[in-house]
Amino acid sequence: TLAFIDIFVEENKQEEDQQGETVWLFQEEGKSEPNMVADNGDEPDDDNNKLTLHVPETSHQISTDSWFQAGFVLTTGINSVFVLGYSGTIMVPLGWVGGVVGLLLATAISLYANMLVAKLHEFDGKRHIRYRDLAGQIYGREAYYITWALQYVNLFMINIGYLILGGSALKAFYVLFNEEHTLKLPHFIAIEGVVCILFAISTPHLSSLRIWLGCSTVLSLIYIIVACVLATKDGLNAPPRDYTIHWTSTTSRIFSTIGASANLVFAFNTGMLPEIQATVRQPAVKNMLKALYFQFSVGVVPMYAVTFIGYWAYGSSTATYLLNSATGPLWVKASANISAFLQSVIALHIFASPAYEYLDTKFGITGSALKLQNIAFRILARGSYLTISTLVSAMLPFLGDFESLTGALSTFPLTFILANHMFLMAKKNKLSSLQQSWHWLNVGFFALMSVAATVTDEDEGVADIEITNSGLLRDVHALR
Repeated sequence: TLAFIDIFVEENKQEEDQQGETVWLFQEEGKSEPNMVADNGDEPDDDNNKLTLHVPETSHQISTDSWFQAGFVLTTGINSVFVLGYSGTIMVPLGWVGGVVGLLLATAISLYANMLVAKLHEFDGKRHIRYRDLAGQIYGREAYYITWALQYVNLFMINIGYLILGGSALKAFYVLFNEEHTLKLPHFIAIEGVVCILFAISTPHLSSLRIWLGCSTVLSLIYIIVACVLATKDGLNAPPRDYTIHWTSTTSRIFSTIGASANLVFAFNTGMLPEIQATVRQPAVKNMLKALYFQFSVGVVPMYAVTFIGYWAYGSSTATYLLNSATGPLWVKASANISAFLQSVIALHIFASPAYEYLDTKFGITGSALKLQNIAFRILARGSYLTISTLVSAMLPFLGDFESLTGALSTFPLTFILANHMFLMAKKNKLSSLQQSWHWLNVGFFALMSVAATVTDEDEGVADIEITNSGLLRDVHALR
């Protein structure tokens, strides 16, 4: 109900004068596009310097949000329910020194890489509202499709992670009140999928998340504060913890470190920065940089807190879902788990929005979001997408391996390799030889990390499958 009310209010506001913020040119078939950039791709100093240029058509609302709203979108991603897993998936394999240094370095290099992409938003005198548009403008047609495929694999895998974690949070809520445990994790993942479908139908695009970003912040604070308080209580009352990093061999040590490094970059990056920047009003580059500064300063504090406190409290025995390690009043844990479940629904919508935008634009969805035809299309298109995602999620229970695989296959290439190389190609005539060498060094280093992390995750994934299969065989024999 709140979502539909927000849509109604938003559509009425769009009829108001937006002079000084967005210039709307009505194209064929009644579609509208904001078209504003400065000459030579530079930021406009004032409204008189704005030029009207062609921007790729979209059915979604763009160029209307403040930098603060974009900052909250980014912060929602960084403090999503995934933060409850970082104590176990980052700190346990790396220990205190490696974990703390790794998180600080990942914060710095992620901010740097995202700033590179943000500064290219108006490359060659055009606003590039999609990652693939930017890559296609710099490299050509082939890169457009490669980037498109890479980005959608990244976002699809992130959404699967949200479905797994949301289902895990709902299951943790369930077992607090039911000792028989008749329902298993796939059942809760299915429930998560249904709720996500309902939310996707009622929330047409990224800019319409306004009221939900506030809800997401409150929900995040609930489970983060509860996790920190319960972990602190357990840590103060517990005997000395074991912080030893348990490796079976040198190879295991290398693989664990590389896998945790992939988790580090996964924690800070969205893989859809141009799509988020497209929602920001002019000056787009300056406003997006403000949003990034907000994300990587204020936004990282809750994540740091829950990650470090969780590892301090439970040491090397920290669970991959922190609330499973915590002890405390039933109602407190229940509130944290249900908050984590609900927040995962909002966060998933952010990372699914590029897929929704493609479908809506491809099939020419225009006009009011409340039109019966548009609602029916969202039910069919978004329902199908999330149904497939839910089915895949139910078959992928290894969250730690899943995070590192996402980091290896898509986050490294999209956020670090492509960002540095695109900036190098776009600005090569303006960069010194030292600056060019720096960007080439980044490209080479992160390419090696991507390959190594992929190999590592495949090895660990096979080991997990073997362990699971052996457990299933024992269960079958026990039933016989």
